[in-house]
Amino acid sequence: MAKTGSLTINSENIFPIIKKWLYSDHDIFYRELVSNGCDAITKLKKLEIMGEWQKPDDLEFKIEIITDSNEKSITFKDNGLGMTAEEVEEYINQIAFSGAQDFLEKYKDKANEDQIIGHFGLGFYSAFMVADRVTIDTLSYKEGAAPVHWESDGGTEYQMEDGDKKEFGTSIKLYLNEESLEFCNEYRAKEVLEKYCSFMPVAIHLSSSSSEPQYETIEKDELTDKDTVVETIVEEAKTEEKENENGEKEVVEISPAKEKYKIKKRPVPVNDINPLWNKHPNECTEEDYKAFYRKVFHDYKEPLFWIHLNMDYPFNLKGILYFPKLNMNYDSLEGTIKLYNSQVFIADNIKEVIPEFLMLLKGVIDCPDLPLNVSRSALQNDGFVKKISDYITKKVADKLTGMFKTDRENYEKYWDDINPFIKFGCLKDEKFAEKINDSLIFKNLEGKYLTISDCLEANKEKHENQIFYITDEKEQSQYINMFKEAGLDAVYLTHNIDNPFVGYLEQKNENVKFLCINSDLSDTFKEEVSQEDQEAMKGDVEALTELFRKVLGKEHLEVKVEKLKNESLSSMITVSEESRRMQEMMKMYTMPGMDPSMFGAGGETLVLNYNNKLVQYVLANREGTHTNSICEQLYDLAALSHGSLTPERMTKFIARSNELMLVMAEA
Repeated sequence: MAKTGSLTINSENIFPIIKKWLYSDHDIFYRELVSNGCDAITKLKKLEIMGEWQKPDDLEFKIEIITDSNEKSITFKDNGLGMTAEEVEEYINQIAFSGAQDFLEKYKDKANEDQIIGHFGLGFYSAFMVADRVTIDTLSYKEGAAPVHWESDGGTEYQMEDGDKKEFGTSIKLYLNEESLEFCNEYRAKEVLEKYCSFMPVAIHLSSSSSEPQYETIEKDELTDKDTVVETIVEEAKTEEKENENGEKEVVEISPAKEKYKIKKRPVPVNDINPLWNKHPNECTEEDYKAFYRKVFHDYKEPLFWIHLNMDYPFNLKGILYFPKLNMNYDSLEGTIKLYNSQVFIADNIKEVIPEFLMLLKGVIDCPDLPLNVSRSALQNDGFVKKISDYITKKVADKLTGMFKTDRENYEKYWDDINPFIKFGCLKDEKFAEKINDSLIFKNLEGKYLTISDCLEANKEKHENQIFYITDEKEQSQYINMFKEAGLDAVYLTHNIDNPFVGYLEQKNENVKFLCINSDLSDTFKEEVSQEDQEAMKGDVEALTELFRKVLGKEHLEVKVEKLKNESLSSMITVSEESRRMQEMMKMYTMPGMDPSMFGAGGETLVLNYNNKLVQYVLANREGTHTNSICEQLYDLAALSHGSLTPERMTKFIARSNELMLVMAEA
């Protein structure tokens, strides 16, 4: 006699289920139904450990998924503990109860709660997001249990009766609705399983009832009782004509006759039940880590190094974090930290668990203790989650500081790639910044790596409490050469993140000032000028300032005239540190194409070398035929050595250069 009824929801324990909006991603039903199968098998294994059930010798625990595009169905089979009619009533019809919670309550003194994924009833109901009709056939492992058949075609009405299942376990069949037919395609199914179930703790086999059977050929001694032989293949002996010792030709057998078997292709699990993160770091080789990285992230560029997380107390957490190459603008970087709960994929980059700056990395984290909500895809933001986040941050900082102290050579080798990540971490996470502060290094003009204290010590005689830095090696090459010739040092800070990072460093290191290499000219580059000489130069300085402003059409141009030791340098441009930082900030935060000068970003100074013959020629020939062109050329050359010209100015510069060369040629 079939029993019919309506499904009840106990709203005191869970919020009412809305089948279409229980999960944001409809493909997640695969994860939920496979997780339920894993639960059922895990529970049965624990009953065996506790001596409450005897496992048959030939039993292999597995989950089978069969897609059928003709029938438009998907079947999920497990050989776990199954259900009695009473349990179907409790776990399916009264979905307020959680199968996992009830099981743990019953066996809390006998079984460790690790690996019980949980919430059977809720996960089961994800099936109704994609199916018009769902059937369950189940048989409990308990002796004398009767099989049960259950079905529902709407999610609120059900029918339950005696079934005909012969082996314990559960089989759930989904008859897909028209919008969800993609999921019974074998290739789409494989894609979704790889996304959610790659590391579930029970072997998962995927097959399609509508695809052609597949076969493989094996050697005779490889045959097992589980193989289905389709054909016996007899390979004849292989012979070859050879010359013997007497010079006579004879036929020699080089390979004896042998039998092979053509068998139905052995099922290969789509998942790895023992992921690398569950192993002890001592058991893992360098190639293991690299192979795992390639497999999970489909990234064939080798990671720089990695951290293997393994914690049992006060919470259970395992994982591997990889440092990929980060030598590009930090704002375009995107890593992937995959979060798992007992080998079940939850989501990528959950910011409550993974600190923001760590999301530049790639890795996996498995934490069975994570407090998850009903859909397993969102976290309750509580103090426990914060502890997990802090632990991960600490382990990353420990790895980096440890490498700095004990493996400085490799630390320096990786620095150019990992420094944007470390700097981002300092800006975003105070605890990380405190730990890593003494391990911050900077590459100088000689290619050596120095800490801040090293920089200050090395340059205290020439520029006390000042550190000069380079933002663009190509554009600032003239200044770099000047620094090298004068025996001055500077460090490379060439990433986008370095503009805010310089401000952070000045806050952290009181009295230390960072100056861009082209922000001003150090006294080292200038000749000493007496008061008397300054007075004598005053008129020339005014004349040059007036002339250049007029020729360039820049009435507010700041002009400095200096006696530089290097007479070959004619003109330079410097930009004050404050203005340069403002310009960099505007680049980062304003809309594309917006001119930073609109926000008052000026601070540009044209420096003319009084000791240079060309500057002296301009002074002596202010009304000369080519003087205006020379002034423009001096300014554009200074601008080129400082950066680049606009397309319009570059066109004029090239035309003017040609004109001046023609004048030289005709002279």
